[in-house]
Amino acid sequence: MFSTVPPPSSYPEEQQLTGSSRAVESTRKTAARTPHLLTPRGNSNLGDHKTRKSPSQRLSPYLYLLPAMAMLILWTYWPLVQTFELSFYDWNMLPNTPREFVGVDNYADVIALPEMRQAVRNTVVYTAAFAVFSLVLPLLIALLSQQVRGRWKTFYQALIFVPFLLTPVATAAVWRWLFAPNGGTINIALSAFGIELGNVLRDPGLAIWAIIIMVGWQMLGFGVLVISAGLAGISPEYSQAAGLDGASAMTVTRKVTLPLLSPTLVFLGLMTVLLAAQWTYPIIDILTQGGPSNSSTNIYYILYQFGFQNFDSGLSSAAGVLFFIAFGAIGALYMWMTRKLSFHDD
Repeated sequence: MFSTVPPPSSYPEEQQLTGSSRAVESTRKTAARTPHLLTPRGNSNLGDHKTRKSPSQRLSPYLYLLPAMAMLILWTYWPLVQTFELSFYDWNMLPNTPREFVGVDNYADVIALPEMRQAVRNTVVYTAAFAVFSLVLPLLIALLSQQVRGRWKTFYQALIFVPFLLTPVATAAVWRWLFAPNGGTINIALSAFGIELGNVLRDPGLAIWAIIIMVGWQMLGFGVLVISAGLAGISPEYSQAAGLDGASAMTVTRKVTLPLLSPTLVFLGLMTVLLAAQWTYPIIDILTQGGPSNSSTNIYYILYQFGFQNFDSGLSSAAGVLFFIAFGAIGALYMWMTRKLSFHDD
């Protein structure tokens, strides 16, 4: 009744092979027919062709970088070299006037100038005050804006960011009108409460704070934008997991969000320290010219005064070299702090 099934050993060789075994057998047969393909890679012409690059291929990455490096050397590094050279000379920048070598006298004069010490103090005040507008307030606004959903969130962020897009001239014109002693909106509003500010931009005690408000209002949107981008890069799974463990919203912010946001905060802190004087320079130049009595000047504006009002290129260059060294040291310190204090989730 039942036919006898022959054992597997009685099958033909092709029928005994499974799919994978057939592939192996096919490879062996191909290798037997073409033994030259199994030569070592080092002895194969094909291998040599893949590993070796022609001189043009090796040089091509550097050729792509050459235009950018040439512009960087021409517009950044060469002026630095010239500034360092001029710091040892007394020269009024007139083409036909000879330069007189004075050694380190310019550096000694810069350090001894009362105007320079006042400019450095004002720059420190500007930097500390801008930390509120570029770090503290943007952090609070960005955290609160996370509670806003839909199109209103985009509108809210755009409304805060718009002042950053204004040019310094437009910003100065708007605030000059707002702070006008006669008919200015701010003076009219404060006079209703019995407060008379007068001409704020000509008051030695108030001019610097007026400039801080103007520039801080403009920089607030930049800080909110950067911190919002940093918050968007944090996975919501961390806060969700902490919430499941019973952590409150304040605890999640303090223990999870802020540590993960630390690289962004350190970056904003570095930008504030390095660029605070640069941010205030155009407003100072337009509204107060460093006055009254140098009460609103900063290191950038005093460099401009030394070089282009007093025509003392040696003094201006010496001050520029000192500031370059100081900001380089501050930048190196911040880079070290970034490695020590920043927390990453990878």
